[in-house]
Amino acid sequence: MNPPLVAAHPLSGDSRFIMERYRDLLPITEDTPLVTLGEGGTPLIRSRVLERELGLEALYFKAEFTNPTGSFKDRGMVVAVAKAAEAGAEAVICASTGNTSASAAAYAARHGLSAVVVVPAGNIAMGKLAQAVAHGATIVAIDGSFDDALQVVRELSERHPVALVNSVNPHRIEGQKTAAFEIADELEAAPDLLSIPVGNAGNITAYWRGFSEYYRMERIASKPRMWGFQAAGAAPIVSGERVPHPETIATAIRIGNPASWTGAIEARDESGGSVSAVTDEEILHAYRRLARDEGIFCEPASAASVAGLLRRQTDGENLSGLTAVCIITGAGLKDPDTALEIESERLEAAGDAEAVERALGW
Repeated sequence: MNPPLVAAHPLSGDSRFIMERYRDLLPITEDTPLVTLGEGGTPLIRSRVLERELGLEALYFKAEFTNPTGSFKDRGMVVAVAKAAEAGAEAVICASTGNTSASAAAYAARHGLSAVVVVPAGNIAMGKLAQAVAHGATIVAIDGSFDDALQVVRELSERHPVALVNSVNPHRIEGQKTAAFEIADELEAAPDLLSIPVGNAGNITAYWRGFSEYYRMERIASKPRMWGFQAAGAAPIVSGERVPHPETIATAIRIGNPASWTGAIEARDESGGSVSAVTDEEILHAYRRLARDEGIFCEPASAASVAGLLRRQTDGENLSGLTAVCIITGAGLKDPDTALEIESERLEAAGDAEAVERALGW
């Protein structure tokens, strides 16, 4: 028997690796290669400041940025690429605003497969593109949007022997639902509210599937209300119509025609929840608050989940007595340019302690 590729992580007595921990709830067969980079087992971080400000009984941040490539995408990609390898694929392909390309390229490399990523030219954060480059992916930048890129890779996957690993691949949703399992396992219940950014809508679809499965298995006694938040400049689900030219600083959710639109609507309606929009200004405000008040440095799209809670409270929503979980989808270093644009106190001094004291006014 071969030794495990990653040592077990002491989380609830189970392996941290999701394809081992939740094997019976995933499309895993004896032929599926259990190849891992150590995804899953991400922490729930209790709020220090915002919980009290919002009047919640408890507020947690699900730190998906601690996954191997720095985003939630790894949960679905580890399953999707493993199933592609099981089926005999030699290459994978995806469209991406950034995080999907990084994750697909990493797992393809881990399996010894080649990867092709199609991205909208000029609309991908450099931190994410750098990951795909480092992992050896072939990158094609097109003159078009993410929605155009997704249409391209759909067509190419039908014409050529290459596995499509965007969230239209059902194995992606299956892997991503494990985050809902982890939340329920750690809290020993479902939260009252699950607040999540919505771009291509695969993640909100996956979380709802996960909570619904646990509920049917009687592992939880209730399901959360799902509150999804889109950026105001890229809010097709909110408006009810495709957005031809989505615009937002939150590049990860800059999507005008979500592939999992139907799944997001089902999650919203079946949970008694909502999908609404927050402005770029609200996203950046939450982004700064997370970093400075909670010590959490995330990419802008992640902050939409927190911006949404702040907006709902401002609009008069009573959150008292409730437990909420905000999904923090990606790491701040994915998009360092946004952080560097924040105003901060930057001083200069000579290279001795006394000069630094003077600059600080000490």
